[in-house]
Amino acid sequence: MTGGARRERGFPTSSNGASSFHLWWQDVPVCAAVEVSLCVDFDPPVDRLCFWALQASFTDGRVRTGGAHLGLQWNPRYPGFRAVNWGGYHEGGGILDGTESPLRSTPNDRNTRDLWWEPGTVYRLRIEPAEPGWWSGKIEDDRRNVVEVRRLHGGGSRLATPAVWSEVFARCDDPQVAVTWSAPAFEVGGVRHPVTAYRVNYQDVRRGGCSNTTSRPIDGGVRQITNTERIIPQGALIPTG
Repeated sequence: MTGGARRERGFPTSSNGASSFHLWWQDVPVCAAVEVSLCVDFDPPVDRLCFWALQASFTDGRVRTGGAHLGLQWNPRYPGFRAVNWGGYHEGGGILDGTESPLRSTPNDRNTRDLWWEPGTVYRLRIEPAEPGWWSGKIEDDRRNVVEVRRLHGGGSRLATPAVWSEVFARCDDPQVAVTWSAPAFEVGGVRHPVTAYRVNYQDVRRGGCSNTTSRPIDGGVRQITNTERIIPQGALIPTG
C-alpha cells in the first residue's frame, strides 16, 4: 500500500474498536440460501476478540427487512477462546429475536454460544430458511457433523448481498491473524451455484481501520490476514478459488 492515510500501530479507532475487511460476493441474485467454508489457519496469538463471519441481508423481494452474520469467534469470554455467533439486526434497528440455542453460553449471551473449533479444520457455514420469516444458521465440521446454532426472526423470504469478513479487535501491530475462505455458493430453486469472484473492501483508516490488512488469493481459496503488506487494493476483484 502506497500513499494515503496509514494506521499500522495501536488499536483501531473505529466506533466498535475493530478493524474490519470484507469480501463481497459478485453477481449473486436474491437467493434462498448461502454457504461458505471457513478455516482459521492457526490459533490467533492475541487475547482480544476476532470474529469471522458469513453475512447476508433478508428481503421480501422489494425491501430489506434486516440482516445477520454467522461465524466463529476467538473470544476471551469463552472456554478456550472459542465460540460461535449467529445474530443480526432489524432494518430499522434493534437486535433480531431468535430461538434458544441448543449450545450453552458461558457468559449467557443469546447471540454467542460456546463451540469448540480447531485451527486448520474447514467448517461449512450455511444460512437457510426455516419457518416463514425465520432463518437457520448452521455449522458443519469436517466429519459432517452439523450444528444448528439457532433460528433468527429476520423476516423476508430471500437473501441478498452476501459477504464474508474478518473483524479484529487487536492492535494493528499485534501478531498476525489469518483465515481462509473457500467454496462460496448460493441456492436458487433448489439448485446450488458457485460464486466466482469477491470484491475486496477494507475499513477506511479515516473510519478507524488498520491499513496493514489484506485479502489475497491462495491455492483453493482467499486468505484474510492482519499485520501484513496490503497486496490487493481496495475494490479489486478476486477469483474465489
